[in-house]
Amino acid sequence: MTKDFDGVKVFSETKHLERNGIGDKVTAWKMEHARSIEVVETIVQQSSDQQFHCLSIVLFYKNK
Repeated sequence: MTKDFDGVKVFSETKHLERNGIGDKVTAWKMEHARSIEVVETIVQQSSDQQFHCLSIVLFYKNK
């Protein structure tokens, strides 16, 4: 993992329909901040238990 970053943005969803749209949320956020930040690392993680499945996308970014 990179150690040179200014901030972190976390996207996390547990419901099926929301998990399916998480990529659109990430893309919209990145486009909204494209002029002011540069994403330097991305971590995608899935976790689950007997009832729930969670998808998380973590963006590490530097200010431009």
